[in-house]
Amino acid sequence: MSQEPEVSKHKHDKVEEPELPLPWKRIQGAVWLIGLAILAWRDWWWPGILVLVAISGLVQAGIQLYLSNRSKVQQDLSAEKDLAKARAEWLPSICPNCGGPLSVSTVHWTGPATADCPYCKANLKKSV
Repeated sequence: MSQEPEVSKHKHDKVEEPELPLPWKRIQGAVWLIGLAILAWRDWWWPGILVLVAISGLVQAGIQLYLSNRSKVQQDLSAEKDLAKARAEWLPSICPNCGGPLSVSTVHWTGPATADCPYCKANLKKSV
């Protein structure tokens, strides 16, 4: 009978969050300064400080979510540009079947290396 290795249930490794860029750190600092000013003005130190900590955490999580989504969008746009460039390299300027003009934007792409002519519907494939 083989024994499976025991998996430790303790998590000693902390997952480090990426540090916020400087403009976003300033927003986080502003949340704290405004929050402390409101707490002092209303004399609501307890449990107001806990509310401020919660708001600060939510703001930081929102900023990090926004930044990660923005970086994913930028990566997707870069991949699309690379794909369009690769497609333009092999796509003929005229259809070999009907002689119609072709461009990356006018053909119907059926795959990364296959397209259909918009005029005669001929399937165009990348030659290896």
